[in-house]
Amino acid sequence: MVDGAVVIVGAGHAGFQVATSLRQLGFKGRVCLLNDEPHLPYQRPPLSKAYLKGNAGPDSLMFRPQKFYADQTIELIAAHAVKIDRAARKLMLASGATLDYGHLVLATGARNRLLDIPNANLPNVRYLRILDDSEDLRRRIASCKRVVVIGAGFIGLEFAATARIKGLEVDVLELAGRVMARAVTVEISEYFQARHAASGVRIHLGVMATAIEADGDEVTGVSLSDGRHIPSDLVVVGVGVLPNVELAAEAGLPTASGIIVDQHLVTADPLISAIGDCALFESPRFGGSLRLESVQNATDHARCVAARLTGDDKPYDGQPWFWSDQGDDKLQIAGLTTGYDRVVLRGDVAQKAFSAFCYHGDRLLGIESVNRAGDHMFGRRLFSAGGSITPEQAADPGFDLKKALA
Repeated sequence: MVDGAVVIVGAGHAGFQVATSLRQLGFKGRVCLLNDEPHLPYQRPPLSKAYLKGNAGPDSLMFRPQKFYADQTIELIAAHAVKIDRAARKLMLASGATLDYGHLVLATGARNRLLDIPNANLPNVRYLRILDDSEDLRRRIASCKRVVVIGAGFIGLEFAATARIKGLEVDVLELAGRVMARAVTVEISEYFQARHAASGVRIHLGVMATAIEADGDEVTGVSLSDGRHIPSDLVVVGVGVLPNVELAAEAGLPTASGIIVDQHLVTADPLISAIGDCALFESPRFGGSLRLESVQNATDHARCVAARLTGDDKPYDGQPWFWSDQGDDKLQIAGLTTGYDRVVLRGDVAQKAFSAFCYHGDRLLGIESVNRAGDHMFGRRLFSAGGSITPEQAADPGFDLKKALA
């Protein structure tokens, strides 16, 4: 149990959920939620998809209205944390103020990896991670005609699909040999590459941007490593993120590719937890350490920590799942497919509704589904129950997936 206030650094999905879950579980102590953005805590997934299309205002993204925080006695504090004094159990803020904590939760998230090429700091070279980024891009795509997207991961392709729908000419650059190469199977990559190409998006693989071309402060194009030049008046960069570990590291907490925590999501200091995108957590389920960037991971981490702080201390054992909306297609992933050596397709690629069942030997690792929500939900339920099906069963269109859950 907590002796003192629970102070939460970061008001994204993870931070918001910790505060909310603490109250739902009956925690009566002080809860402080630090938010360093000028908005109420909000949902991030729509920023590169529905919200970017311009069909709704910021209020549509907010988790809860201002009244919720007052009603739940959650202190929503507009502040940026700069230092942790572990000995005194104090958190120092940029304003010079301090907060005493009984337990500190680091939900500091991640930030965009920046492009390091000539002219990368021009006004029309943009990134997409927070609400202000999406607001800014909404305005820019209304006046621009050609955009180069650097990076063919989820964010890059989601933005590319939206920009194409809005009428822009779109070129996507990707250093790897296929789109979303780090995240999905070859079969899924090929499907989405074909779908984007059919919509008019031009995808350039195996190349990198070497410079942003400009006329004064105006972007005029992008130079490629193969000597080509692509004209554009807007560049959007999506080349990955870096976890925000600095606050923890400066306090002497171990970090690597994230803030290192155990299977209970506790750092080397038992009074400090780390969750969400910033946390490198020990996973008995997958036999190693993981850092995952997903809403599911953030919210499930948060619920686990809130339960521990209110007396129900159990190891974190969440089942990962992800999604990406690109144009008319919804990609959903259940499980982690890293290390697969066999793919079994179920459904019909030509009908734009199929799933890739990913195996290592005969062990099912994950299911990547395109426009087959039923397969995705089956996978989540199957993995949560510790079950599996054989490659032969997955390949048999007559096999009833529901029977595997019985």
